[in-house]
Amino acid sequence: MHVISDLISQLFEWIQSLGYFGIMIGLMIEVIPSEIVLAYGGYLVSQGEINYFGAVLFGTVGGVVAQIFVYWIGRYGGRPVLEKYGKYIFIKKKHIDHSEEWFNKYGTGVIFTARFIPVVRHAISVPAGISRMPLAKFTLLTTLAVIPWSALFVYLGYTLGDRWETIDEVAAKYTNELILAALAVIVIYFLFKWYKSKKKGSAV
Repeated sequence: MHVISDLISQLFEWIQSLGYFGIMIGLMIEVIPSEIVLAYGGYLVSQGEINYFGAVLFGTVGGVVAQIFVYWIGRYGGRPVLEKYGKYIFIKKKHIDHSEEWFNKYGTGVIFTARFIPVVRHAISVPAGISRMPLAKFTLLTTLAVIPWSALFVYLGYTLGDRWETIDEVAAKYTNELILAALAVIVIYFLFKWYKSKKKGSAV
């Protein structure tokens, strides 16, 4: 554990030395959960080393690129590769199972809403790649979801300052609200699709 702690400390020092690019690369390689990297970015903002909008911008770019990487693995490697190596980017078999279930049930629109649901947030890119969802649409929906996520955690890290490491405790109520909002959007989206298909059926 001590060796791991030292390694993580060195990673944060590296992120700090690179500033905006450190945040972006830290999110792209996903060695540390995105929430923690973004909160640390917020801490750097509080120290005056970088500014808020820059941190959110580079955080968004890093988060989107990381998901495109998972998308490509799903598209060209499929489930076997993710089940074998996914653990290195925090994706487990149960995450893939849940994300495929969501994707098959709600369609491509779930790429946006699922980004706020812990169990499927990272793994939802897998079925998108396997189903060969258009990359442009995938990137757009992913970006729209990553922007508010990055903005929230950078802001929380900024307000916490030296206490940024307590992000998990502080973020809980915000993430719960995001989850509820995402579920509400999914329900509305599902009802809209149902209504549209019913209307189309009655018109025939």
